[in-house]
Amino acid sequence: MADIQIQQIRKTYARGQEPAVRDVDLTVRDGEFMVLLGPSGCGKTTLLRLLAGLERPDSGRIAIGGTDVTDLPPRKRQIAMVFQSYAIFPHMSVFQNIGFGLRMQHVSRSEIQQRVHHAAELVQLGDFLQRYPSQLSGGQRQRVAVARAIVMQPAVLLMDEPLSNLDALLRLQFRAELKKLVAELNTTTIYVTHDQVEALSLGDRIAVMRSGSIIQVGAPMDVYDMPATTFVGGFIGMPPMNFLDATVVSANGHTTVDLGGQPLDAPDAVRDLAGGDVTVGIRAESIDVWDQQEPSTMPARIEVVEPLGADLLLTVSVGRQQLKLLTRNDFPARPNMPISIRPQQDKLRWFDAAGERVAPAG
Repeated sequence: MADIQIQQIRKTYARGQEPAVRDVDLTVRDGEFMVLLGPSGCGKTTLLRLLAGLERPDSGRIAIGGTDVTDLPPRKRQIAMVFQSYAIFPHMSVFQNIGFGLRMQHVSRSEIQQRVHHAAELVQLGDFLQRYPSQLSGGQRQRVAVARAIVMQPAVLLMDEPLSNLDALLRLQFRAELKKLVAELNTTTIYVTHDQVEALSLGDRIAVMRSGSIIQVGAPMDVYDMPATTFVGGFIGMPPMNFLDATVVSANGHTTVDLGGQPLDAPDAVRDLAGGDVTVGIRAESIDVWDQQEPSTMPARIEVVEPLGADLLLTVSVGRQQLKLLTRNDFPARPNMPISIRPQQDKLRWFDAAGERVAPAG
C-alpha cells in the first residue's frame, strides 16, 4: 500500500513572508495518478519537495502507506523523482544512467541487468542502451530520466513538470506514452504541472492550487465542468470559462437573472442574492449561435474570428461585455457581424461576489 496522507502541511521560507504552502490537506489513494495544477509560484513544487523529503515542513504531517515520513530523509521514503531537467550523466551510457541508483544500492549485477532492460522496454529505449545522452533526442533523454526513476520500483513516483522542456509535438506524444506507462506500473504518482491540458489528460484527479492552498480537488472533467471558484474556471480550459456580470431581479414573487437584457431562470441558491449582482460562468462550447435573430436569444456582435481547424473561435460582444464561443467551422462568421446567442441553461455556473460557486446549474 502506498496511499499518501498530507495533513496541515505548512512551509514558510523566511520570517515575515507569506507561506509557500499553507495548511494543506490532501489524500492520494494507492495507485492513483494525482496532478498538482496551478500557476507559477502557487506552491505545487514546494509541496512535491516536502513529500520527497527535500524540504522540511514548519508544521503538519506526511504519511506514506500509513508510515509517518515527516522526519525521514529521502532515501527512506521509498520514493523516486523525475525533475524538470533531465539531470542525466553525459559521460554514462543509457544503461549506466538507468542503473545508477541500483548500483548505489549495491544490487547484484544480474538483477541490474534484468531491471534496467525491463525499464528500458517500458519507455521504448530497449535499442538505445549503449548510446550516450549526446546521441539522443530531448524526448529520449526524458525517457531515460523516467526509466531511472521507475527502475527503483518506488512506492511513490514524483514528477515535477517533466514535459516542459519538450516541444509541442513531443509533449503530445510523450504524454500519451506516460499515461499508459503509469497505468501499467500502478504506482502512486504525483505530477506537478502548470499546463491544464496535461492535467486534464493525465490525472485520475486534479488538485488545483493557488497562493499555497488547494482550491479544489476532483476528477478532471468534474473540475472542468463544475469549478469551485472563478479562478479555477478561468485557469482550466482553452479558452477559459467565460464570466459575465448579471443582476438578480425579484418581482411579483418570481426571481430571474438579467444577463444582457435576457432574463434567465434563477437557481434556488441564487434567489437568496435578489437585488444583488452575480457572476455567470459558461464554457465556449456551451453557447448556441445563429446568424439571424431567433426567439429568446441575446443579440451580440462578432469582434474576432479565429479558425481552429475543426472549429471557429469567436470573440463576441454582448453589450459592454465580451465572451468567447466555439462553433462549427462552416459558420458564416465575419468581424462586426450581428448574431444571436443563447447559453445552454444547464451549463450555466453561478458565482457570488467573492468568486465562489453558489449553484451548479440553472
